[in-house]
Amino acid sequence: MRTTVGIVGGGPAGLLLARLLHLAGIDCVVLESRTRAYVEQRQRAGMLEQGTVDALRACGAAERLDAEGLVHQGIELRFAGERHHVDFPALTGGRTVTIYAQTEIVKDLVALQLADGPPLLFEAKALAVEKPESDAPVVRFLHEGREQTLTCDWIAGCDGFHGISREAFPTATSRTYEHDYPYSWLGILADVPPSCEELIYARGERGFALHSMRSPAVSRLYLQVPGGTDVDDWSDERIWDELAARFAIDADWTLERGPITAKSVTPMRSYVHEPMRHGRLLLAGDAAHIVPPTGAKGLNLAVSDVSLLARALTDLHRSGSAQLLDRYSELCLSRVWQATRFSYDMTRMLHAQPNGDVFEGRLQLARLRRITASRHAAAELAANYTGLPLPV
Repeated sequence: MRTTVGIVGGGPAGLLLARLLHLAGIDCVVLESRTRAYVEQRQRAGMLEQGTVDALRACGAAERLDAEGLVHQGIELRFAGERHHVDFPALTGGRTVTIYAQTEIVKDLVALQLADGPPLLFEAKALAVEKPESDAPVVRFLHEGREQTLTCDWIAGCDGFHGISREAFPTATSRTYEHDYPYSWLGILADVPPSCEELIYARGERGFALHSMRSPAVSRLYLQVPGGTDVDDWSDERIWDELAARFAIDADWTLERGPITAKSVTPMRSYVHEPMRHGRLLLAGDAAHIVPPTGAKGLNLAVSDVSLLARALTDLHRSGSAQLLDRYSELCLSRVWQATRFSYDMTRMLHAQPNGDVFEGRLQLARLRRITASRHAAAELAANYTGLPLPV
């Protein structure tokens, strides 16, 4: 097989890139190792920055998003028995965020791809990226029981943290930066209407808790737990009791309970791979960087990566200019590191430290007090949460 852009990975990053390239008249092929059913049911993030919503609208993938997405005007911070609202539009000139599950984004993009887009091959397992330094790099993959090759002008590695694309980068020129946090998140999905209108970030001595949602009828909630926690050690009753304790405030508010349909434990880590380009192989999304979910940046960073990559490949296709493509890694990483910093700051500000450091606890409260007392500090949080502009 031969194509202009070979895309390894059929998650939101690879599918959105394929859609953008298709609209620009650039042919491509998407290789996804899993089945369609698997990728459309894989539970992931659901908070979309303003720029992510704008990107999906611009490529015609937002019909259901606009009909079903939950627009949020801000977030609520809870600490010391108090609740404080951070008003995003007032602090950012009108920017908001939207709750719309990543599974739904994938369904929307898959449907568009299969209806009128370039080839999307499910159960096509990429085995290796070869000759990325050449003018015709190759992806070897297994599909329908036989090994095949996809020869490309460019390869986009959108295959996540555990994919094979990053392995094609030479060790001598690769640099990795990582940080593991000493706690995890126990997350649940519950068939119960949310007990809040906007996300609640709660900091307390018992640990952090987050109240989010997937729809008006489905709640998504998280608890800080020690690293290595076994989800089977947490009964439904224990989870609800702990959530209620961590969200408690000195006011009349009740956490609604309901049937828990899914539980999982997510380790917290930060990871950045530099550079994001080697020859004609370019990484995007989780293949190049991981952030803790506190700042809700993972999916949004993937969208900003592929938006920039599509623009760079379109410039090359239409004008022959490789100027933006040559700066792809530099421009992406400038935004990646800002998102990494923001996610780190949010995580450190809101999570109880396992060693019970009282000094760190007082600093956390001081940071939260600063945000709730200073418009400048609140605006900084709102600007980062709703999404920094794409670098140009």
